[in-house]
Amino acid sequence: MAATATGIHHRTYVSELRLRATRAEYFRLGLLTVLLLVLPFVLDNYWLSQVNLILIAVIGAVGLNILVGYTGQISLGQGGFMAVGAYSSAIFSDRIGLPTPLAIIGAVLLSAAVGTFFGLPGLRLKGLYLAIATLASQMIIEFVIRRWSWLTEGHGYLNVDRFEVFGFKVGARAVFEQQWYWILLILAALTVISARNLFRTGLGRSFMAVRDQDIAAEAIGVNVARVKLTAFAISSGFVGLAGALTAHYSEVVSWEKFTLDVSILYLAMIIVGGLGSIAGAVYGAIFMTLLPEVIRQVANAMSSSMPFLTDQLPAVRNATFGLVIILFLIIEPRGLDRIWQRMKEYIRFWPFRY
Repeated sequence: MAATATGIHHRTYVSELRLRATRAEYFRLGLLTVLLLVLPFVLDNYWLSQVNLILIAVIGAVGLNILVGYTGQISLGQGGFMAVGAYSSAIFSDRIGLPTPLAIIGAVLLSAAVGTFFGLPGLRLKGLYLAIATLASQMIIEFVIRRWSWLTEGHGYLNVDRFEVFGFKVGARAVFEQQWYWILLILAALTVISARNLFRTGLGRSFMAVRDQDIAAEAIGVNVARVKLTAFAISSGFVGLAGALTAHYSEVVSWEKFTLDVSILYLAMIIVGGLGSIAGAVYGAIFMTLLPEVIRQVANAMSSSMPFLTDQLPAVRNATFGLVIILFLIIEPRGLDRIWQRMKEYIRFWPFRY
């Protein structure tokens, strides 16, 4: 359960179990709801496409944070698990002919099964050794999707039919981004709500117990092996969902979208946003998805005075990514979520320091 802010006293169990305890929290929720509702009407298609990418990233980042931030199991294989979700959903819908929702559900289940299989080393390994084992899963999956010609029928990529559910099919480009926005917003909101409530259950608390001290958790009756494998399954399921949505959103599946760089990017999202925080995963997904676009805009604006920024844009982007991660680890290891909490506490207790 999340920590309660200083000065908030609960007198009933119902009050203590609420996700929000103050009027300010409900007010901020209302503002966020209004913002999300008006967003597709004020943004053009380009920026709305960036928002759609953020919503997909939120789903994947929340899934990874369940494993790394809440269970303490390091993973560098998220790009591979996204690939499993993307390719399997495309094959289920286009070759087998399953309806799109069933294809996505099947992709989620298959991704969870694959994640559980590659999570087996986590029963014996920890820390750097587990990171190397999950890195191997990324390499194996990437090798398979690149070399197994059956997946793409020798073309090297897969074309995916447009998203269709209950007779509704995503339309032409004029309304493409708007329609996808509502689909992705609903799925991202359900992901956040599900993950937030997961850690109010006994299963979620067992995840955190294993993260804090697995030996002590086992001593009080937690089945550590089952908890770790369950964490891998749930995390990989969410990541597979992000991969399946990526496939149907882009309408093309290729291995270049699921390389090791993607795994590192998602790990950077939860580090920057805040490990062990669902809100932090959201903040990190927003920050790290928009950062390349901000860098590109700055490089274009300064192209006349500093042309090397445009010429060396990929290198500048990678250097900026690394610098951002280093600065967060040094200045605020708990990420954007902790910075936001400190800002709220400062406003709440002003003019007092604490």
